[in-house]
Amino acid sequence: MALNLDAVGKKIGPVTKDYTWKDVVLYALGVGAGFSEPEYTYEKNLKVIPTFSIATIFDFLSHIGVNANVNLAGIVHGEQDLIFHNPIPVEGTLTTEGKITHMYDKGKGKGALVIGESETYHSSGKKLFTSTLSIFCRLDGGFGGQNAPAEVFAFPEKKPDFEIDAQPSPDQPLIYRLSGDLFPLHADPEFAKMAGFEKPIMHGLCTYGYACRALIQNLIPGEPEKLRRLKCRFSKPLYPGDPIKIQIWKTEDGKAVWKVTNTKTNADVITNGLCEYGDILKEEIRFDGRVAIVTGAGGGLGKVYALELAKRGAKVVVNDLGGSRDGAGAGKGPADKVVDEIKAAGGEAVANYDNVATPEGGENIVKTAMDAFGTVDILINNAGILRDKSFLKMDPENWQAVIDVHLTGAYNVTKPAFAVMREKGYGRIVMTTSAAGLYGNFGQTNYSSAKMGLLGLMNTLKIEGKKYNILVNTVAPIAASRLTEDILPKEFFEKLKPEFVSPMVLYLCSEKCKVDGYIYNAGMGFFNRAAVITGKGIVLGDGKSIPAVEAVADHLDQIGALKGGKEYFELNEQVGDMINAFSAPAATAESAAKKTGSVADVFAAMPGAFNKDAAKGVTVVFQYHISGPGGGDWFCDIKDGECIVSAGVHGKPTCTLKMADTDFLDMISGTLPSMQAYTSGKLKIDGDVMKSQLIGKLFKM
Repeated sequence: MALNLDAVGKKIGPVTKDYTWKDVVLYALGVGAGFSEPEYTYEKNLKVIPTFSIATIFDFLSHIGVNANVNLAGIVHGEQDLIFHNPIPVEGTLTTEGKITHMYDKGKGKGALVIGESETYHSSGKKLFTSTLSIFCRLDGGFGGQNAPAEVFAFPEKKPDFEIDAQPSPDQPLIYRLSGDLFPLHADPEFAKMAGFEKPIMHGLCTYGYACRALIQNLIPGEPEKLRRLKCRFSKPLYPGDPIKIQIWKTEDGKAVWKVTNTKTNADVITNGLCEYGDILKEEIRFDGRVAIVTGAGGGLGKVYALELAKRGAKVVVNDLGGSRDGAGAGKGPADKVVDEIKAAGGEAVANYDNVATPEGGENIVKTAMDAFGTVDILINNAGILRDKSFLKMDPENWQAVIDVHLTGAYNVTKPAFAVMREKGYGRIVMTTSAAGLYGNFGQTNYSSAKMGLLGLMNTLKIEGKKYNILVNTVAPIAASRLTEDILPKEFFEKLKPEFVSPMVLYLCSEKCKVDGYIYNAGMGFFNRAAVITGKGIVLGDGKSIPAVEAVADHLDQIGALKGGKEYFELNEQVGDMINAFSAPAATAESAAKKTGSVADVFAAMPGAFNKDAAKGVTVVFQYHISGPGGGDWFCDIKDGECIVSAGVHGKPTCTLKMADTDFLDMISGTLPSMQAYTSGKLKIDGDVMKSQLIGKLFKM
């Protein structure tokens, strides 16, 4: 058994958890609260112990262990760090996403550390907490990886400001485990002995909860909502019933260090404890640690974006050729002035003077970011020029110059930036279109063509970037700049400050952004969304004979109607709806159910339905993840004309198909056409989507 090193960096989740006030109270009882703390144990005026948060993500934690392929007989919680962004409500639904960030090797016989990070949001939309944890895997060391960096921690050389004695019950783990941590090490004597302990041990996170209660009682009595952070290291096991002492040292306003000692053995069971507390900080979108590239940032919109990103913590590459409005000339002055302004305000920035219109220029812009700051997280394609002429006066040079800067320029910078983002599994890209592109404007055929071309670039990049957490969106600004000073009426020009566009662009650059492939108009503080809407349409004929031109003329109103129209995310969805329009009526649900049986029956029947002739030269692995009570995981491994169907998860599937059990059975039975299942979102496909289309040829169910 070996750790799955390929799991590092891959997204885990979303994992959801519904909870009520009863779960909140059960957790409180599990960490020692009782009649003396009715604010945690009685539903009237109930408050949540902040460490309840960890109990809500046990399912997510199990995914970390499974994905890492740890040896369960040798794992214990190593460290836990919780950062609280908002108070935890007494009920709701939580959604958690994260990843394994590191796997450290302490050496053969010394174990390994698996580090996982996650963020959890409430159904209200508020971000509640960030979790960083390490799992100490005693039996998984020696795989040749790097050791974890050393951490220096020291307690003050003075008596603790507070010492709190507590006495967990001998049965405490049996109560605590009902909150979700059912690992048998804490309840099964035989498993505990197999793991090297004389009997079941306390959950380290249960003792963590005891410490949390003590810290709140002494630092912020009655105000658990003011706890901002709680970090520690689990150093030794604690047996149920052993007494503990929690020691707390205040180090500065809003900060303390702490540890927990087994007073029976005098051994530290939790150490390196950090606690931060105080009033809830205003929730602010920040870019600390992020690196942004803004093209055309020497003035106007780009300058405003660069200044605001830097103000909020980003390190910024300020790109500007320094040319005139039509792209002529060049100079370092505009970019340098913006960099100087950022640095004067305490920010970090470097200037770049390359031309986005050349591939070399695009590469150099990204290289500037890599050389100065080591990465790229954000790209705003803002550079632009104008060469307006009515269409018949538009010569090829002016046509091409505008295309080169706006459309080709975005390609030139985005390609190397996208490669960096894909490697790291994160990125935010903003394209700049225009109302002239969306709706047309006299004398701007070159400009509006380039601006609409950017939407095509976005539409495909959003698909290619989605699995790597690269989100690509587009803004159509209406703002005062040197490009618009003689286009917009003078009375409007003075009101259209670029600062009014900036909030939308910065949101799309942020971690908080969840939209992908969207277009927004922005100006004067007015924002709305633009989209391509496709009407429901009508079928003319039977799909075999070509409809008459006269039939199109007779039904043009129905063909052109947008009522009940639909927005598509990608080409396959639109093609799917077209195919579905000609689908034969589905079989009745009752007859289909009799034919199909259970999900397990379907996979048992697949080898018999395999079409060997269609599989010649095909090597592919289809992974199925079927959710619901009748679901499970199966994969079909097809190679050399043979098909093996197995239960479980394949290490490297070609594509993964995800469906609910009832939808899967409907699809197999024919009541739900496969293309309709895909376009409606009932069937989700990860990996090589095109290879999934082989399934219909390889199996005749």
